Amino acid sequence: MKIFLSSDMEGTAGVVDWEQCRGDGPEAAAGRQLLLAEVNAAIEGAMAGGGTEIVVNDSHSHMRNLPPRDLAGQASYISGSHKPLYMMQGLDDSFNAVLFVSYHGSVGAPAGLSHTYNPRAVAEVRLNGTVTGEAGINALVAAHYRVPVVLVTGDRCACEEAAALLPGIHAAVVKEPVSRLAAHSLHPDRACALIREVAAKAVATAAQAQPPPLGPVATLEVSVRTTDIAEAASWVRGVRRAGLRQIVIEGDDLLSVYRSFCSAILLTRTIAEAV
Repeated sequence: MKIFLSSDMEGTAGVVDWEQCRGDGPEAAAGRQLLLAEVNAAIEGAMAGGGTEIVVNDSHSHMRNLPPRDLAGQASYISGSHKPLYMMQGLDDSFNAVLFVSYHGSVGAPAGLSHTYNPRAVAEVRLNGTVTGEAGINALVAAHYRVPVVLVTGDRCACEEAAALLPGIHAAVVKEPVSRLAAHSLHPDRACALIREVAAKAVATAAQAQPPPLGPVATLEVSVRTTDIAEAASWVRGVRRAGLRQIVIEGDDLLSVYRSFCSAILLTRTIAEAV
């Protein structure tokens, strides 16, 4: 059974500050070790549930946060920036299940380190009318390839947002948000044990799981922070402006919807950072 694992970082137990997620300082090094342990717990659980091949896509920041030699299960590793499918690079219809590890709540949500792709650009995203974070947006790719998303791990908000769009998904809640820069986390060992247990159940039942029910037509409604961002985003194929700070991406090709969203985020990055 072939398993795709997309790992973020802000949803890791014990991670509550941007210094733990960025750069090369001691806080960031400690954060990466906490993340590695949770990724390996998910891999070990997936293998216990019947997984035979694991592909890990490092999806956080510059996307080179995990030491390849230390990945469990001899998992292969997709790393580095500028991936055509970004957080979902490597997924295709040869996979049996998708796992989202260390995911966080959407921008504006009462969750630690909440954001949606680019916190300087995006104010809110709705997928088919439901507020969503990165899990829901990324699930568009899984829906395109007809691969079920069976596991999400992270803070409670991330898990609840994923469940709202992906019924039946297994969730491992490893921390409760206190504020955007504070959380009540499980001890790392307990967090890993929970992830390992839930991942095993999720993969063991993957054959009965359904692909994300996001079609046949998907609509992304995106509120952005400035009118300049909205204007630049509208230059991307498939993106139309729906208001001063609103854009809409809609279509029956779910992969194209996802790619247009990612392209808009990348195109507007310079404008967003100049604000």
